[in-house]
Amino acid sequence: MVVDDHPMWREGVARDLTEAGHLVVATSGEGRQAVRVAPAARPDLVVLDLQLPDISGVEVIRGLRAALPQVRVLMLSASGEQQSVLDAVKAGATGYLVKSAAPAEFLDAVRRTAAGEPVFTPGLAGLVLGEFRRLAAGADLFAGGRGPVAATAGPDTDAPRLTDRETEVLRLVAKGMSYRQIAERLGLSHRTVQNHVQNTLGKLQLHNRVELTRYAIERGLDD
Repeated sequence: MVVDDHPMWREGVARDLTEAGHLVVATSGEGRQAVRVAPAARPDLVVLDLQLPDISGVEVIRGLRAALPQVRVLMLSASGEQQSVLDAVKAGATGYLVKSAAPAEFLDAVRRTAAGEPVFTPGLAGLVLGEFRRLAAGADLFAGGRGPVAATAGPDTDAPRLTDRETEVLRLVAKGMSYRQIAERLGLSHRTVQNHVQNTLGKLQLHNRVELTRYAIERGLDD
């Protein structure tokens, strides 16, 4: 689904996606309309502009995620402002790309976002990881400095049990590594890494790698 208030841009993005073999199930120029249409259209991925005429892209993300918890959202915005990026990710965006990206870069971002991999315009990934670490540190202080959850959890906790390999992959996800980088580091195939990530998401009842990264950082697994 493509949501952008500029008709030529919206139609161009939809055309590029269709020509690349993707099925565009809906387009919209307004945020509220997008939230209304999404439950019936049931998109797997939404390409969403940040600035819309009625409500903000951040509000649209919240509405989409409330209606379709599994939906993945790729922000495609003219703004590369740090706060815009952080607000979008906190609301549930899987990736964030500026509109100056080349068509090939955009289509690659769509493919990777659809696979659940967080995609950010170069320079923004470190910003997001840094913010997650700051939030995790703040949560730790609020908890009285008890340290990461994983370090204090006893054997009788209800926390899902991950295999050693899933935990190893999770640590590398928390470091901001891509599937391909993780595969090369561990000597695995790209598909095997994807499977480990998907299994871990299912066990932890999380929706995407952005949420998984935050989960890992909050538990001190990025050291």
